[in-house]
Amino acid sequence: MDRAPRTFVMTHDLRDRLGKPVAGHKYMHGHALILSGGAGKSGAARLAARGALRVGAGLVTLAVPAAALPEVAAQITAIMLRGLHDADDLAAILADARITALCLGPGLGVGDAEARHLGMVLSAARPTVLDADALTLLAHDAQLRRALHDGCVLTPHDGEFLRLFPECRDDLGHQDGRVAALRMAAARLGCTVVLKGPGTLLAGVDGRLWQHPVAADGAMAWLATAGSGDVLAGFMTGLLARGFPAEAAANLGVWLHGQAARRFGPGLIAEDLPEALPGVFRDLGL
Repeated sequence: MDRAPRTFVMTHDLRDRLGKPVAGHKYMHGHALILSGGAGKSGAARLAARGALRVGAGLVTLAVPAAALPEVAAQITAIMLRGLHDADDLAAILADARITALCLGPGLGVGDAEARHLGMVLSAARPTVLDADALTLLAHDAQLRRALHDGCVLTPHDGEFLRLFPECRDDLGHQDGRVAALRMAAARLGCTVVLKGPGTLLAGVDGRLWQHPVAADGAMAWLATAGSGDVLAGFMTGLLARGFPAEAAANLGVWLHGQAARRFGPGLIAEDLPEALPGVFRDLGL
């Protein structure tokens, strides 16, 4: 196996898969479910949901605790809403086989209820993006880590990665160490792992590594803003919902995220990323 990471390049096949057939309908493009945090903490999940919808998922639903229902309902239109009061509610939602991908973590919380919900989602064995608080829950619970499967995509930044693998602290300071640590993480966890940052790295379950270079024009530096990672999680979730395999959804999500930042340019905030995506699609000829 080639030990060096490959540079991700958009291919004609991936571009063509991003398009939608003229005779298609929304149910052909999947249904993404995103779990929200409680009152005052729903913004991250709403950003992820907007990203999933913009990247082409046919339907997107936010599952929201009772206390946060009013604030979320006031902020969404095309995104659907389900109350999530307890584990029974989540079980009923997961019983719908039309849900094709899930996202947990942005603004979720790290309590016992959230850990139970994460365990239920992992047991459902559907394509799932895990970010933010979900990564913290995984770091604290070996049983949850054992429930990970090859349909999962984890999206840690350096700090979140070190919660999962504190023994790698010295490795993350240089490129060779980052590559080795990421390959180890993907193999040990049995899923795709995306190590976010300047020059994002991605490792698949099979040990292949990909790198996404920083744009020379500096536009990607504006991704260092609150909520941009939540939108990235949404892009990946929407692509999973559309049927892209985990590694492809992760790579394509990172690439589209960077292209949206480049297209918008300086002054970018997280809310701008989904709105820049149609321009990226037009540039691709979709």
